[in-house]
Amino acid sequence: QVQLVESGGGLVQAGGSLRLSCAASGRTFVNYSMAWFRQAPGKERECVAAISWSGGTTYYVDSVKGRFTISRDNVKNTVYLQMNTRKHEDSAIYYCAKDSIIRVFPLRTRQYAYDSWGPGTQVTVSA
Repeated sequence: QVQLVESGGGLVQAGGSLRLSCAASGRTFVNYSMAWFRQAPGKERECVAAISWSGGTTYYVDSVKGRFTISRDNVKNTVYLQMNTRKHEDSAIYYCAKDSIIRVFPLRTRQYAYDSWGPGTQVTVSA
């Protein structure tokens, strides 16, 4: 089983930047797609970005396209989410997750597809 731990969250003013990191330990995550989900109070958890096992394919939800960038370093066993915040709507708990199927394609964005989750990191965007 892969253990995931997010870091890098915090308070940021709208227009500011944050970089979230997700460190994986235990079994390697190299052959698995990874994703970042977020959940705001009273809202469903949504996939904001995903990246293929090789890093060659990415997915972004429309609301973050052009503002967020997902990347991965398979040597460091780490996935990143660079966020250029613009809206209070980016405030949420952000979760890192690993797909359950090796080298799956196309990228999946539903929660049920992911079998390992981190505890989450809070991001708060102030106006």
